Amino acid sequence: MRQFADKPAFHANGQTLTYADVDLQSTDFAAYLQNVAGVGKGDRVAVMLPNVLSFPVTFVGITKVGAIQVNVNPQYTARELEHQLNDAGVRVIVVCNGSTSTLAEVIGKTSVTTVITVGFGDCGKVAIPGPAVDASLRSTISLPDALEAGGALQLTPVPISGDDVLFLQYTGGTTGLSKGAVLSHRNLIANIEQFKAFSPNVLRVGEEVIVTAIPLYHVLALMVNFLSYFSIGAENWLVTNPRDIGALIDVLEAARPTVFVGVNTLYAGLAAHPRMTDVDWSRLRLSAGGGAAVLATTSERWKQVTGSFIRQGYGLSESPIVSFNPDYIVEFNSTAGLPLPSTDIKLLDDDDNEASIGEAGEICVKGPQVMEGYWKNPEANAKSFTHDGYFRTGDVGVFDSKGFLKIVDRKKDMVIVSGFKVYPNEVEAVATSFPGVAECACVGVPDEKTGEAVKLFVVKAPTVEIDEAALIAHCRTGMAGYKVPKIVRFVDALPKTSVGKIMRREMRDVS
Repeated sequence: MRQFADKPAFHANGQTLTYADVDLQSTDFAAYLQNVAGVGKGDRVAVMLPNVLSFPVTFVGITKVGAIQVNVNPQYTARELEHQLNDAGVRVIVVCNGSTSTLAEVIGKTSVTTVITVGFGDCGKVAIPGPAVDASLRSTISLPDALEAGGALQLTPVPISGDDVLFLQYTGGTTGLSKGAVLSHRNLIANIEQFKAFSPNVLRVGEEVIVTAIPLYHVLALMVNFLSYFSIGAENWLVTNPRDIGALIDVLEAARPTVFVGVNTLYAGLAAHPRMTDVDWSRLRLSAGGGAAVLATTSERWKQVTGSFIRQGYGLSESPIVSFNPDYIVEFNSTAGLPLPSTDIKLLDDDDNEASIGEAGEICVKGPQVMEGYWKNPEANAKSFTHDGYFRTGDVGVFDSKGFLKIVDRKKDMVIVSGFKVYPNEVEAVATSFPGVAECACVGVPDEKTGEAVKLFVVKAPTVEIDEAALIAHCRTGMAGYKVPKIVRFVDALPKTSVGKIMRREMRDVS
């Protein structure tokens, strides 16, 4: 923040903060937390914000008092929010005004005593219209008022070491209650340096311009878009509502980014938009994909529009960036690249034997970026690490002969047809290459003859009709018979997480 003091750090909703602004406002916020809210080293502060200027200011302030940031999805239900606040032992929450009604439902069942509310324009110079704070919440303070109060107070510096915890990054909770991955300062600093060493051509100091459309509370944007690019003085354009594709394209036009990071569904939606040709893509050096598998058809469509293929990587809440495709790769390769420096990956079969090259196995990771464990959950930790200290990711992968990692699928999403393993990603990749298929999701459903059968949910492109028999015939030409969908259902939309991942588990019970 001192090195790049005069440079723009963040743009959002028509307003800008320089690196010096972030430094000054975060110090005021830290002084408020320390002197008024009573936040000390190691205390947990929940941050329930979309991509607004207040997010980086809040984060840096929390860091300056040695506290731990608990990232919370603003779209959480009351049940999910209550669990996370209680599990982390949160007393202070920073919450966007639009999520205060959810907080109001559960605050009486938590230990939260301080509520700091945030409007869309906070930390900028102009207030922006938005939702009001829920009237049933008592004794809240707005972020601008907290900053004003903190500006009159003195911040006492707090010593911080690499072993101190920086984030509790909660998992998606796809199987039961979500767990908090404990990420230390050293975990994140190591991952930043690993990424910078691995991809120097797209992490040029003081030169990069990045558009952040995926949410900062998600580990992909948090680690790559925010922390890594903040560390080199990048100019970061925050997009509060990426579902408004028109507004997102307005930002892309204004920013002329050198870097863009997204998930497959976001890339697909953008590539299909007619206004994308209005954007000047001449400066784009990196289109990075993660969060879920990127399909070859999506990368090709994106390249046709922007001239840039999607360079895929792999990471997760428990180990932010694990692998990435290096600079020398010049075309999409359907892999998640090579392990980052100081990162060791082995693939284990169901009997914990190491899989051979070309054979699928559970991805197990060891490296300085891997979490210390789950927050106060020794039972989960015992199950999640091998006897020699590798983290079991629950993802299935294959190494090719050159050492590149291909993500096959989530272990829990695998479909078993007559004893044969079917990975939904493969089925979806083949089906998506059929003309008129905008996106699809594959799940397993009970079947009397084969145990499970493959069911495919398909979203058609606008004004296109698809013949079901022709689609199934297309699938037969691309994969073995047992993998071919037995049931095809056309739907208007697929359920997705806030970051854009398709939620297959939500589809299993759909008739």
